[in-house]
Amino acid sequence: MKNVFETEDHVTQMNAGDKKSVGEVSSLGGFDWWLFTIMLVILSIGLIMVLSASGIVAEQVNGDKYHFFKRQLLFACMGGVALWGAALLPRNWLYKMQYPALFLALALLLVTLSPLAPSINGAKRWIPLGFFSVQPMEFVKIALALYLAYFMSAKQDIIKTFSRGVIPPFAVTGVFCFLLLLQPDFGSAVVLASLLFFMCIAGGTRFIYLFFSLALAVAGAIALAISSPYRMRRLLAFLDPFQDAHNTGYQLVQSLLAIGSGGFFGVGIGASKQKMFYLPEAHNDFIMAVLSEELGFVGVSVVMILFALLFWRCYKIIMRQRILRDRLTAFGITVILAMGAVMNLAVVMGVAPPKGVPMPLMSYGGSNLLATMLCVGLLMNFSRTADAT
Repeated sequence: MKNVFETEDHVTQMNAGDKKSVGEVSSLGGFDWWLFTIMLVILSIGLIMVLSASGIVAEQVNGDKYHFFKRQLLFACMGGVALWGAALLPRNWLYKMQYPALFLALALLLVTLSPLAPSINGAKRWIPLGFFSVQPMEFVKIALALYLAYFMSAKQDIIKTFSRGVIPPFAVTGVFCFLLLLQPDFGSAVVLASLLFFMCIAGGTRFIYLFFSLALAVAGAIALAISSPYRMRRLLAFLDPFQDAHNTGYQLVQSLLAIGSGGFFGVGIGASKQKMFYLPEAHNDFIMAVLSEELGFVGVSVVMILFALLFWRCYKIIMRQRILRDRLTAFGITVILAMGAVMNLAVVMGVAPPKGVPMPLMSYGGSNLLATMLCVGLLMNFSRTADAT
C-alpha cells in the first residue's frame, strides 16, 4: 500500500542523512488560531453542560452542587498550561520523547495492575494522586501515536516488509493491549488497535498484512466477547437494550429516552429529567445525552458542526506539513481526537456497544481533558510549521 501522505514535491522524509533536524526546519509562522478558538468554544459548552448535568448528583453526594464544575474548571486551567507548553515545545525536544513517553506509559499501566491502584467497578484503570486520579490510558494513546509516527517515517525503506516493518509496531501495540485487557479494559484495547490500523494505512503498510491482522483482531474480539459472560451480556444489551431495560440495557435505554425527549429545540438548560439519578454517568460519558435533552436537535447539530470544523482545521494542519514525520504525528494526534468523538456519539446513540469513552472537551474527567488539550497543543505546535502555500 502506498503511503497516503507521500507526494513527490511536498513531503520530505527525514532520514539519517538529512542535513537538518526536525527541530531546525521551519518558518515559525503563526499558530492556527481558528483551531484554538473552536476548541475554546467546545470547551465552554462542555463546562456549561458539566455544571448542568452534575449539579443534582454533586449536591446529593458531595453537598456542593458546583463540586464537579469547579473541579472541571481546575482541570481546564491545568489543560491550558499543558496546551501552551506543547504548542511552544521545540520540535526536536518533542521528537526525543518517543521512547521515554512509551516507557513511562508502560510503567503507568503496570502501576494500575499493582496493589497501589484501587479496583473500581471491577476494573483497575486509575492511579490515585491526592485530590484526583489519573487514567493512564489517556496518555498511552499519545505516547503510542508519537512512537508509530516515528517508526512509520524513519523506516519507510522497510515498512513494506513483514519482519522489520510490521512486527515491531504490532508487538509494541500488542503489549499495551494485553495490559489493558488485564485491567480489564476491552474497549481501550480496541482504541489502541484502531490507532495502529489507521497509522499503518497512513504509513504505507501493505494491504495484505492489514487485511490478515484485521481478520485476526476481529476473531480475537469475538472470542473474548464469547468467553466473558459480562461482555456477552453487554453486547446482547446493545443489540436490544429494551429487552432488559431495567438491568443490562438500563443505561442505553435512559440515554435514548433523553435524546428522544429533547425534540428539536430541547427542554432548556438545566431542565433535563434524565439527569435526576435516572441516567448513570450523566456528566461523564453520557453528557451528550443530557445535551440532546436540554438543547435538542439544534444543540447537538451545533456541537457536531463545531467538531467538524475542529477536524477540518486538523486536516489543514496535517496536509500542510512538509516533513513526513510531522505529518504522521499530526495525523495520529487527530485520529485520537476523532476516535474519541465518534465512539462517544456512537455509544450514546446506541450505534456501538457500551464503552466508557468520554466526549473530548465536554465530558467530566481530568485525565481525558488534560490529554485532549495536550493533543490540541501539539497540533498548534505543528501549525507553526505548516506550509501556507
